[in-house]
Amino acid sequence: MNRLFGIFVCFALLFPAQSGFAQSENTSQKPASPNLVDNVSSAVLLEQDTGQVLFEKQGNEKLPPASMTKIMTMLLIMEQIESGKLKLTDKIRTSEFAASMGGSQIFLEPGEEMTVDEMLKGIAIASGNDASVAMAEHIAGSMEAFVNMMNKKAKDLGLKNTQFQNPTGLPAKDHYSTAYDMAVMARELMKYPLIRQYTGKYEDYLRESTEKKFWLVNTNKLVRFYPGVDGVKTGFTTEARYCLTASAEKNGMRAIAVVMGAPTSKERNTQVTKLLDYAFSQYTTKKLYKKDQVIAKLEVSRGKKQAVNLVASDNVSLLLKRGENAAKVTEDIVMEEQVKAPIKKGSVLGTLVIKAGNKVIAKEPLVANEDITEAGLWELFKRTISLFSKSQ
Repeated sequence: MNRLFGIFVCFALLFPAQSGFAQSENTSQKPASPNLVDNVSSAVLLEQDTGQVLFEKQGNEKLPPASMTKIMTMLLIMEQIESGKLKLTDKIRTSEFAASMGGSQIFLEPGEEMTVDEMLKGIAIASGNDASVAMAEHIAGSMEAFVNMMNKKAKDLGLKNTQFQNPTGLPAKDHYSTAYDMAVMARELMKYPLIRQYTGKYEDYLRESTEKKFWLVNTNKLVRFYPGVDGVKTGFTTEARYCLTASAEKNGMRAIAVVMGAPTSKERNTQVTKLLDYAFSQYTTKKLYKKDQVIAKLEVSRGKKQAVNLVASDNVSLLLKRGENAAKVTEDIVMEEQVKAPIKKGSVLGTLVIKAGNKVIAKEPLVANEDITEAGLWELFKRTISLFSKSQ
């Protein structure tokens, strides 16, 4: 078993001393305000970088998420694009089954082809059920196989109160989620800047150069009417009533607000607006490191390169409540002592621990920023000779 050693770095920052610090490994959600929203079944407000819950009302109550289900659908699509398995220019063919979806749709016809880019517009802006199923079938081979991917991803994210039966949110037995789980899914989705080009667009067109030109208008009206909103997804069924997961950025801080079970679309917008207003008026964030920023260097044994840079796997921020006192913040970088090649890019080789006094307020995995292959025998021989020569 590898032994661990710590590199201790201490610096003073003007940050609050009390509960304003965020803990990125947040597992318990305690509301910051007892009476922030009303007239909805459940609600959650969290900060993007830290994952800290700022407010919750019945946040773990299992409810039908309606078309907010497509947050997970889009997350899996983005993962496919990120991994290179899917390109925005790829053509997606529509099956008869996908074309038969009711509810919100972009009226795909059996056999019709659209690019991934166009399908994403149809899902993110118009909430197209047909586009969602077409993408699911293309990625996984069948809708059922894609649903298995959705549920596996939910488990990987540590979500215990979510179960999907389809990629659309159309009513189905045992298809449920919670406001908190939807917020976590949205947080993961919004880590992909590309998706905001779709979820943050108020209107667009499909089939623009044809006689079947189709105008798309975002079902999330806050994209147009609330400054900084660039996502994420609305939902409505008779059972679920009106739902909305919204994401907004202001002064470098991103907040995610979820409401479920509002009586009208106007009411869901009103309640989400209250949540976002609360987040930006009461909190701010201080970014310590950006995603992929180099934080440490680690020696690599028998590697073609003899060291690898360790970078932040995500943004590292402190959540500050306005008006609190200054405090000292320290960093403890814990890395594996002995690492041998080969190393894969993204391998976790250390941890950045942020402390206020003796209290751990955040932890962030440190990952390799590149692949390190094994050095050949000749290269290792030359290194040995070089070290021997220097010692003489």
